[in-house]
Amino acid sequence: MNIALIAHDNKKELMEAFCIAYKYILSKHKLFATGRTGAIISEACGQEVFTLDYGHLGEEQIIARVAYNEMDLVLYFADPDEIDNSGLIELLALCDRNNIPIATNLATAEVLINGLQRGDFEWRELVKK
Repeated sequence: MNIALIAHDNKKELMEAFCIAYKYILSKHKLFATGRTGAIISEACGQEVFTLDYGHLGEEQIIARVAYNEMDLVLYFADPDEIDNSGLIELLALCDRNNIPIATNLATAEVLINGLQRGDFEWRELVKK
């Protein structure tokens, strides 16, 4: 499955800790991330991450992939103070349109990652065909 990872500056450390904690699960999937987030995850976990551009441009590239239903799960650790300056609202709408599970905080991300481990999202393979 293709997993998109985005973290605002104030949430990058949290994303790093999350990816370390769930490294075993994430290692079975293809990871996509914005530039700095991808570099942090790759270095911390020793895992291959398809890194897109930095900042807002990388976020827009992930949004485009979601629009084309190329992502199966999105983990977006958003800083509530930065939501107005991000593409989160557009991303939420596109995830809803394409039935792509999305988490915007640690609690939801843990629920989704455990569901991913159990195979709860295997239906995504049928949707993409």
